[in-house]
Amino acid sequence: MQTLDRREFTVAAVLAALSGVTITISSCGGSDTPTSNPTPPSPTPTPSSGDKSGTISGNHGHVAVITAARLSAGSGFDLDIQGTATHTHTVTLSAAEVTSIAQGTRVAKASTTNDAHSHTVTFN
Repeated sequence: MQTLDRREFTVAAVLAALSGVTITISSCGGSDTPTSNPTPPSPTPTPSSGDKSGTISGNHGHVAVITAARLSAGSGFDLDIQGTATHTHTVTLSAAEVTSIAQGTRVAKASTTNDAHSHTVTFN
């Protein structure tokens, strides 16, 4: 069982309080290769109105936030979920998946494998 330090807990709690969306990241196996041009990470993203963000369980500093602008555009893209972790993972979202997330439909995706592990990210 992984524990969170006070800062990680506070960030997770604030993100959960500001959103109606649940994002779950849990460790899983497998191997994925990174795709081109991931969205650069933001160490401490500040969700704005219309962004999709949420609580991350089993986490060690990763953050997944899809901005309202990305959701409105409806295009597929690669989301970097580094957050405050010492390494990055990328989650590739198709245009159909971005549209589903914007509409509140549950979407689960595997991240790339870095630092000998990957994550499953669940939106909504």
